[in-house]
Amino acid sequence: MIQPQSVGIVAPLTAHFSEALKLRSGGVLPEYDLVYETYGELNAARSNAVLVCHALSGSHHVAGCYADDPANVGWWDNLVGPGKPLDTERFFVIGVNNLGGCHGTTGPRSINPASGRCWGADFPFVTVEDWVEAQARLADRLGIERFAAVLGGSLGGMQAISWSLQYPERVANVLAVASAPKLTAQNIAFNEVARQAILSDPDFHGGHFYEHGVVPARGLKLARMIGHITYLSDDSLGEKFGRSLRHGKAVYSYDVEFEIESYLRYQGDKFAGHFDANTYLLTTKALDYFDPSFEHGGNLAAALARSSADFLVVSFSTDWRFAPERSREIVYALVHNRRNVCYAEIESAAGHDSFLLDDAHYHAVLRNYLARIKV
Repeated sequence: MIQPQSVGIVAPLTAHFSEALKLRSGGVLPEYDLVYETYGELNAARSNAVLVCHALSGSHHVAGCYADDPANVGWWDNLVGPGKPLDTERFFVIGVNNLGGCHGTTGPRSINPASGRCWGADFPFVTVEDWVEAQARLADRLGIERFAAVLGGSLGGMQAISWSLQYPERVANVLAVASAPKLTAQNIAFNEVARQAILSDPDFHGGHFYEHGVVPARGLKLARMIGHITYLSDDSLGEKFGRSLRHGKAVYSYDVEFEIESYLRYQGDKFAGHFDANTYLLTTKALDYFDPSFEHGGNLAAALARSSADFLVVSFSTDWRFAPERSREIVYALVHNRRNVCYAEIESAAGHDSFLLDDAHYHAVLRNYLARIKV
């Protein structure tokens, strides 16, 4: 349902690119489509564009809703709109579905022109840097030479950071929310367990399940359940569910007894019903590979020396997957390079998912930073 101050009814757009894109993995996409949405108006100087980069399960649908599906509200609708922190009366906002996605952009479900069949497992590995390159081509298509800001949460924040390194002259401000300069070993481990849940599903068929008319729903459901636990804090799970029993007592069954079990199964089933398993695999690997310090011997300050943007870095107190200390690593590296950087650590009980929620303090930080950007 359309909310007050919403951008209202929106419609996705598609940009086709016939120029091949060479990927960091060595693979090549001979041609590809990018699905995107825009909100607000590009000013005459083309200086008010803001790119919003999505996280693992996000998409181009950042704000508003669709005429034929009013319940499908954008994933960051509480942030983007007229009078909202990212004010579409000032900014021209763009959301793009990343390469390898499953929301219209070229990905594993798309047709491989070489074979005439779905790419499936043959879709090449993509990285954060590849996504930024594709986004830059879209910006060229739209006539945008420089973004007033690039922002994102989680994996989206990694893309925003990478923008400042790949195209330092094209980004004035970076807003990295609940993000990190690279994944910890623990994070990579969680991603690997989730991937193994998918890869071991009998319906996966080596990634070519489309040809068999099936979906590896069991594996994808388990992957989402694993991931969802890490997106929430122990406090938030305890407050929402505690040890509540559905039947009021133990019935000694492997069926749902605890309310938290019901919640996780619901989230898993819901996710498996609309997300693509190959996209999940590709995206988690892109998360794992991201490490701008790698080519600098692990020195993040040296890696970020190339950036010339001003930064806002935001973390959340109970986010244990992208913990505040990871955000502070970014801040310290920027300070080392004498860059302008603001940092806010928000008290929140909601864990990693805090970046998606309508928290007054968090939104005030974003609003105040964005309001001072000159366009």
